[in-house]
Amino acid sequence: MASFFQDARLPQQRVVEGVVFPAVVVPSAPASAVATGAGVDEFLAAVRSERATRLEPLVRDAGALLLRGFPARTAADFDRAVDAFGYEELPYVGGAAPRTNVVGRVFTANESPPDQKIPFHHEMAQVPTFPSKLFFFCEVEPKSGGETPIVLSHYVYKRMKEKFPEFVEKLEKDGLIYTRVLGEGDDPSSPIGRGWQSTFLTKDKAVAEERAAKLGMKLEWTDDGVKTIMGPIPAVKWDESRGRKIWFNSMVAAYTGWKDARNDPVKAVTFGDGTPLPADVIDECGKILEEECVAVPWQHGDILLIDNWAVLHSRRSFEPPRRILASLCK
Repeated sequence: MASFFQDARLPQQRVVEGVVFPAVVVPSAPASAVATGAGVDEFLAAVRSERATRLEPLVRDAGALLLRGFPARTAADFDRAVDAFGYEELPYVGGAAPRTNVVGRVFTANESPPDQKIPFHHEMAQVPTFPSKLFFFCEVEPKSGGETPIVLSHYVYKRMKEKFPEFVEKLEKDGLIYTRVLGEGDDPSSPIGRGWQSTFLTKDKAVAEERAAKLGMKLEWTDDGVKTIMGPIPAVKWDESRGRKIWFNSMVAAYTGWKDARNDPVKAVTFGDGTPLPADVIDECGKILEEECVAVPWQHGDILLIDNWAVLHSRRSFEPPRRILASLCK
């Protein structure tokens, strides 16, 4: 039987160690006929039937898969598409970004202002329970900018290890400590503006303490909020399924981007023994991330599936309108 999905090439893709990154699929000829009609159901049925044989191998090999030109057009369509992939939902507990639930298991992506860039990170790398897969969906394409650049984590590790062997050795030995000060409510002007009540999904400090403890997080209450201390936790992990080390941290993001009225980014992340990170190395790491990344401009209806064990992502600044939705999976 002919596949519903056909491999495609985009000018932004790159070949990393012989693998095209990211993988891209578009409707094959029989699917194109469907795409012009009301073909969401056919699309979802194809995802279900070809998930294990066709789509997941692409994600495994490339680390990320862009589905373009399919008939998912709305948040509800996207919710059904995520469901069709069959991954279990991960509740967003302990993450830093301000988000709103849209429908089912779909949330807005980080709602921080359009002029702010969001630096490269693995989703929720600063907490022990993080998603293994994440989906993004373009509901409204940006007027300009607003890409979600992606980069292969094992390759970033490799380049950092070549360039800064002693730094990486210390990082692997000591891990990192992340510190963030939260207000009570959400601050949508900040990229890390999620208040403690929505971070821990409660208004009760005792419940927040309990949930923080489950994450291995220490809380220090202040007059108008709380300081959260996470770690030491590993900054380099072993990707069991692919047999390689990955740059699994939010070091550059925290050091350069965890900045608002309450937080000083330089204090946001340190080595696991409490010593400060060298600014020049962070700066170089940021450059490597930018050099190695791929940024595909969003089109309405795009679904991007990212393996959070393989790929870091970021967000470029943009000119509104732009609405990207997200869903996190265990």
